[in-house]
Amino acid sequence: MDPARARKLGERIAQIVAEMLERRVKDPRLGFVTVTEARVTGDLREATVFYTVYGSADERAGTAAALASATGLIRSEVGRQTGIKHTPSISFVPDTVPDNAQNIEDLVARARAADAALAAARAGAEPAGDPDPYRLPGESGDGGRQPAGDSTGDGAGNDRPGPAELIGETSARTDQGAGYSRS
Repeated sequence: MDPARARKLGERIAQIVAEMLERRVKDPRLGFVTVTEARVTGDLREATVFYTVYGSADERAGTAAALASATGLIRSEVGRQTGIKHTPSISFVPDTVPDNAQNIEDLVARARAADAALAAARAGAEPAGDPDPYRLPGESGDGGRQPAGDSTGDGAGNDRPGPAELIGETSARTDQGAGYSRS
């Protein structure tokens, strides 16, 4: 069937059930109930109504019993108001969204407390090494000076190309037959 039709029927069933619980169902076990959502299967044969109850565990259990006893009355009213050929069977399920939301809020509060503790521990700390551990181009360990004619920086005075000359550049020497090239 059409999922849009099932969604619309679910919205209509949620509205009808909420009206019924507010006006027509007079069970004293019924607590402060909020219908959060109604879902209908694709074949429009079964409807699941999700609800929340404000109160203690005893009030939730009493409300579940009251909804179970009023299911027939609610189903007949849904069939009368919707006018569809087959009235879906209705089941009531407590909604867990508020409990999940509370758990998420607790986890966020714990994460904020851990972040605050980390920020407090980090307040007076200094880095273990240099403030800038990376060498800049043209710097070396001896203040940037190299002996004349020594491009490798090893102090041996040989004329070989150093690593800085090899990376990203082509060797200018053609007498050796093989040049270095990196592209």
